[in-house]
Amino acid sequence: MERSIQIRWLRGKAGILAFCLSAGFFLAGCGSEIQERPYAIGERVWETAEESGKRAEAFASELCVPDESGSYEDSGITAEAAALFSLADGTVPYYKNPYERLYPASITKVMTALVAIRHGNLSDQVTVTEDAVITESGASLCNIHPGDTLTLEQLLYGLMLPSGNDAGAAIAVHIAGSIEKFADMMNEEAKALGATGTHFTNPHGLTDENHYTTAYDLYLIFNEAMKEPEFRKVVETSSYYAEYTDRAGETVTQTWKGGNQFLTGERAAPEGVTVTGGKTGTTNAAGYCLITSSEDTAGNEYIAVVLKAESRPSLYDNMTNLMNKIVN
Repeated sequence: MERSIQIRWLRGKAGILAFCLSAGFFLAGCGSEIQERPYAIGERVWETAEESGKRAEAFASELCVPDESGSYEDSGITAEAAALFSLADGTVPYYKNPYERLYPASITKVMTALVAIRHGNLSDQVTVTEDAVITESGASLCNIHPGDTLTLEQLLYGLMLPSGNDAGAAIAVHIAGSIEKFADMMNEEAKALGATGTHFTNPHGLTDENHYTTAYDLYLIFNEAMKEPEFRKVVETSSYYAEYTDRAGETVTQTWKGGNQFLTGERAAPEGVTVTGGKTGTTNAAGYCLITSSEDTAGNEYIAVVLKAESRPSLYDNMTNLMNKIVN
C-alpha cells in the first residue's frame, strides 16, 4: 500500500534521529530530507539540530512510532485509517494512514476528560448552564438540563458512557468559563503531547472543519489519559447510576450505559485479548470511529484506533481484525 508518510526510527548508543518526530514533520510530511525548522500549529518554533534532537529523543523514548517493521497491507482493514500500538515494546504492528487528518467525532471526549481530570476537582459541584443545550439533530446526550447540579465526576461518566455532548459543554464551561477557552486548553494539551496533527474547536466532537486529528495523535492522547486512574475507571465502566438535583432541588436519577460493544458484551474480542476500555465516535462526516485499550494473556497493553469505518458492524469488524494481530 502506498504510504504518504514514512518514518525512520533508529535507536542506538548515539541516540535517535529526531527530526521526524518534530511538529513540522507531522504537519508538512517527511520525505528524504530532515526538517531543521519544525512547525507547530499556530506558531513557528525555531531550533538548532542539537536542540531538536534532544527534545525529540526525550519525547519519543517511551512512545510507539511506526517503522518499517509494521504491516501496512489491508489485512481486513477497510476503514480510512487504523493502527495498533503495543505499549509493552513500543512497536506498531499495524498502521494504515496514521497521519491522515480526519474528524474524530466523540473520541474528542478523551481529551475533554483528560483536561477535566487534570484541571478540575472531581468533587466539584457543577451547575449546568444554557451552554449545555445541544440542538443539533442526532447529537448524543446524557439528558442533563440547565440548573441541574452534578459533581464533575458524575459529568465524566455522562460524557464518556452515553457520550453526552451536553456533559462536554457543562464540563468546558465549569473548567474554563467558556467552550472556546476550554478548546484552547485542549489544544495546549495536544501540543504538549506532540499531537501536532490535531486541532480542537469544541469539547464534544460535533463536526467543524477546523476540528480534526489523526489516528497517531489519538494514540498519544489516549495513552496519556490512561495514566490517570480516574480515566481508566471511567472508560472500563459499561453502566453508571447517577443521582443529582435539578433546578428546583428535586432528586434526579439516571443510568448511563456505554456504547463500546466490546464492554457491553454485544461483541466478543478475539480469544486471548481482553478489552479494558475505549471510546466510540460517530457523525456523518467522521463515519464510525473507535479507540480501545486491551491486554493479552500476559498482561501486555495495546491501544487500537479505527477511524472512518462505513458502518457500525464494519467498525467492529475492523477493530476485531486489528486486535487479531495481537494474538497472531
